Amino acid sequence: MSATFRITPALWDRIHHFASFPQTGVSLQQMVLFGSNPNQGTLLRASQFLAEELPVRLAHRIAELDALPHNLSSMSSINKVKNWYGQSFEELINFPHVKLPADVRNALHQRPDDKHLPEPVPNPSLSFLGDDLYEGSATSYGGAHYHGNGNGNGNGSLGEPGGVSNKLKLRVPMARRYYARTLRTEWPPEVRDFNYRFTKTLEAIKRRHDPTVTTVAQGVLEWKRSQNATNIGYDIQAWLDRFYLSRIGIRFLIGQHIALNTHQPHPDYVGIICTQSNVHDIVREAIENARFVCEEHYGLFKGPPVELICPHDLHFAYVPGHLSHIVFELLKNSLRAVVERFGVEGEDRFPPIKVIVVEGKEDITIKISDEGGGIPRSAIPLIWTYMYTTMEGQLDPDFQASDFNAPMAGFGYGLPLSRLYARYFGGDLRLISMDGFGTDVYIHLNRLSSSREPLP
Repeated sequence: MSATFRITPALWDRIHHFASFPQTGVSLQQMVLFGSNPNQGTLLRASQFLAEELPVRLAHRIAELDALPHNLSSMSSINKVKNWYGQSFEELINFPHVKLPADVRNALHQRPDDKHLPEPVPNPSLSFLGDDLYEGSATSYGGAHYHGNGNGNGNGSLGEPGGVSNKLKLRVPMARRYYARTLRTEWPPEVRDFNYRFTKTLEAIKRRHDPTVTTVAQGVLEWKRSQNATNIGYDIQAWLDRFYLSRIGIRFLIGQHIALNTHQPHPDYVGIICTQSNVHDIVREAIENARFVCEEHYGLFKGPPVELICPHDLHFAYVPGHLSHIVFELLKNSLRAVVERFGVEGEDRFPPIKVIVVEGKEDITIKISDEGGGIPRSAIPLIWTYMYTTMEGQLDPDFQASDFNAPMAGFGYGLPLSRLYARYFGGDLRLISMDGFGTDVYIHLNRLSSSREPLP
């Protein structure tokens, strides 16, 4: 169905309309406080937020996909992704709204004291996306968004996303609406039915976008061949950073909402966020997975050893899948470097890779040290660029892997994507190499959980 979808002129008008609005960032801390004890009313409020926020985020990306430089937007794989985004946008803005009695509508907007909900602070990793990153964002939390009426929808009917009006009025900041609690605990069946249908729509959208990373990579390969280019320029690199960072945010919001609506309550989980993420266990599992992939890829009986130095009781609120992905990708790089430096026949001579985890006042820092020969200083800037790889040829068009299923060799996305995952909630990724000896990579994770999303 998505293969034949095309964006119509009328839909383009709606896309440009939504793309004119600023996006609204949230923080991990806000997510945890909101989702700790949700009821059907608060989940409906969350659905309203997503029904307005997701089309805005999708519209920004569609507009960029349509205006990429150097003829990149004409590549067939890029057009495929643009149409996926367009179809998801259309499904969200046309999602049937719910009609509720006046007393239920009033209950949704009765606010208890929300002073315990903290304001998100600026993300310390924002500078890498440029000074204009938060254009319009000063109004995101305490000021004005112009779109719809004071309830955040076009005609006062709950659940109808982003009504378009000739006379734009002040809109209540979406972050406050999403994370406000409701006083009422009993809700009519229409509310539960709306939440169920909206969740099913989000599940279908999430599945549709699973292969986006590899499809965009294929589009960049198509462009490189058409231009006889060996590398991609800074402007395309910057766009890929913005696009993939936005994708992380969209998938996180969707995954969190689906989990809140479908998962059984768990004392340590709020949706996909684990409030007691055990760093030792997550890193240990990533080590085992990376060593397994390495041994399979090189046909080794036993891959390079990995030593883990980490407190067993180190916990903090985070998304385990994000942390596992980052550590797994970096360990694959270290394992590959060690094996290729010492050779597959040198199993008995592999030096250990050391993983050291330390908790500071602001960050939890993970250092991965290898003796894989290091990287020449002149090549350090290149390792953060997409498609920096020796891989040749086509990506398999049937390869439907998501971000979390990259092969051992990868396709030049491991490091830059891992850095985006670290930066998403205020962390960072840094690399120091000693050419001729090895490489140290530092993963910084913001343990305060108060940084808002960086919104490109």
